[in-house]
This record gives sequence, structure tokens and C-alpha cells, in this order.
Amino acid sequence: MSDDPTGLTLDQLTAEERELRFDRFDYDDAWRLGSMLVETARARELPIAIDITRGGQQLFHAALPGSTPDNDAWIQRKIRSVLRFGHSSMFLSLQRSLDGRSLADVSFVDPREFAAAGGCFPIHVKGCGIIGTVTVSGLPQVDDHRLVVESVRAFLTA
Repeated sequence: MSDDPTGLTLDQLTAEERELRFDRFDYDDAWRLGSMLVETARARELPIAIDITRGGQQLFHAALPGSTPDNDAWIQRKIRSVLRFGHSSMFLSLQRSLDGRSLADVSFVDPREFAAAGGCFPIHVKGCGIIGTVTVSGLPQVDDHRLVVESVRAFLTA
């Protein structure tokens, strides 16, 4: 997999966001989803940090071997972007790539605080809207995104 998002489309990313919605999401769900991500990452020896946040509260965080404090900073920037713009950070990255303008150019946000880089996915509860995020940082952005989507899909079908 490469860091070039050309293998993805905005339609595909929008479809993922519509498909991967929760009936509910609580502390136990955050623990189970986070633990699934950790197990997958350990099995694949991925150097990532994982974060699950709901309503402004961090419910789960793990930093695996090879991750760095920079991954935590990227996580925070991705979370701000998803919560502000209401789409996955991969959607925002591809959207910005397609029109050649940054988030700062189109929305006047501080690039030190916001990032359009894949790996953060909205936790959308049916009937409530976006209540939080699940985020991975440490891989190329498309790989971060795919890992989150794979894990959310597995969680929802379990």
C-alpha cells in the first residue's frame, strides 16, 4: 500500500462513513474496539498509536513499540479535523488533494492544529450523529485509514 490516495474515491469514502455506523458506543465498546486494534497491530508488528475519543474524553489510548510522541500529535490534529468537518480524515485528505488546496486555504484553520491526513474515522451513532473518533497514526495515511476501517467493520459485524 502506498501513501498515494489515488486508489480511493470520495464516493467510496462516503459509502464507508454511511456503512460503518454504531447503534450505541460506550466505554466498554471503546475498550473492545481499541483492544481489537491493538491485537491486530501486534500481530502485524505495526508501529502505531491508537486513540478512541468520545464527547471530548479519551476512552482508549495505546502506543505500540515503534510509535513516537509525534504520532500522538498527529492523532490530535486528525481528531480536530474529523470533528470540525464531519468526515474521515482520509476523505478530507483526498478532497484537498483533488482540489489542490489545504484545509488552511479553504477553511482558515491553523495547520498546527488540524490535519487532513488519513487514519481518523468518525464514530457515528445512529440517531445521534458523530460522537467521537477512532484514530491510528504511524503508517502511511492510506494504511492508517484502512486499518481503522477494517477494525470498525470487524467490530460492527462481531
